[in-house]
Amino acid sequence: MSYMRTPLDLPFERCTDGYLQNRDDWNEDVARQMASEWKGLQFTDEHLPVLYFIRDYHEKHQTTPDVREAAEFLMETMGMDKKAAKKHLFKLFPNGYMQQGIQLAGMRRPTAWCVG
Repeated sequence: MSYMRTPLDLPFERCTDGYLQNRDDWNEDVARQMASEWKGLQFTDEHLPVLYFIRDYHEKHQTTPDVREAAEFLMETMGMDKKAAKKHLFKLFPNGYMQQGIQLAGMRRPTAWCVG
């Protein structure tokens, strides 16, 4: 079952799963364009703090933050409890934080996990 529409003709290289090949090609407009490919995803400015967190975390730690770390970010910055933070992530990325969130943040697909 595929959740993605046919990829748009965007001016940057992506792998067959839709992830950017070069994270430096990313900007907010790229994220919005990529989000438009996902059925059921309504991209809003609420996505941006999480996408910037993913990018900043990766820059600092050279690894992609998992759901627990993203939830902790929301707990610290938005005053949410753990349950509300995870619920918010699911609202933002209904097909999964690790798939949609990481992709929309312009990261390459992590090799240590499977989206299937």
